[in-house]
Amino acid sequence: MNQVDSTVIISKNASIGNDVKIGPYAHIMDDVVIGDGTEIGSHVVLAPGTRIGKNCKIFHHAVLGEIPQDLKFEGEYTTVEIGDNTTIREFVTINRGTKATWKTIIGSNCLLMAYSHVAHDCRIGDNVILANAVNLGGHVEIEEWAILGGMVGVHQFVKIGQHSFVGGGFRVTKDVPPYILAAGEPLRYEGLNIVGLRRRKFSREAISGIKRAYRLIYGSNLNVSQAVEELEREDCCPEVRNILEFMKKSSRGIIR
Repeated sequence: MNQVDSTVIISKNASIGNDVKIGPYAHIMDDVVIGDGTEIGSHVVLAPGTRIGKNCKIFHHAVLGEIPQDLKFEGEYTTVEIGDNTTIREFVTINRGTKATWKTIIGSNCLLMAYSHVAHDCRIGDNVILANAVNLGGHVEIEEWAILGGMVGVHQFVKIGQHSFVGGGFRVTKDVPPYILAAGEPLRYEGLNIVGLRRRKFSREAISGIKRAYRLIYGSNLNVSQAVEELEREDCCPEVRNILEFMKKSSRGIIR
């Protein structure tokens, strides 16, 4: 049974699942879908095109699905899609997509802390954490299990690899490869995200393979292209193949 405060404004064209809770003065507009078991806090605004999965928690004053802050946007129909079991804290803003990709996507089991912002056409994988006041430009891609520290700013079109960790307060203007720690100004490679990899039960063999790959990429006299060619000649573990695939797809270049 749904629990909806009497002050809530809900469009008749919204779709509300079962066992949903909606707090005071929330505004649920046309063409919004809310999955079963989700909780919506007070003063939350869900704009047209917002799709929220099951068992999510949207805290007070979050605004999801508003139009992009992009001058090229021409009113096209686009969406924001949020997976299951994701928590979105106070004052988070997530803009819907543009005709470039038509949608902004947040995965399942994510945590977006207070005041973080996700711009149009971003792609955020499962189990990602954005700490307080992280700001993502448009078209940013963050792979699964990545963590961004507080007040990190990410340039548009940047890609951040799986299981990586970006320290708080830094700017990200180039791609961050998988499995690493990134910090400093300008942002640079600071070693492997050993704590995260061990918590997620990566094997010793996998960690050794990742370590050797980055020793070639960052600690040898080879440039990135030469290091990738060298690694491709070897029988690599799946994790190293992920690194190589990430390098090949990098359009902005990787951090040094």
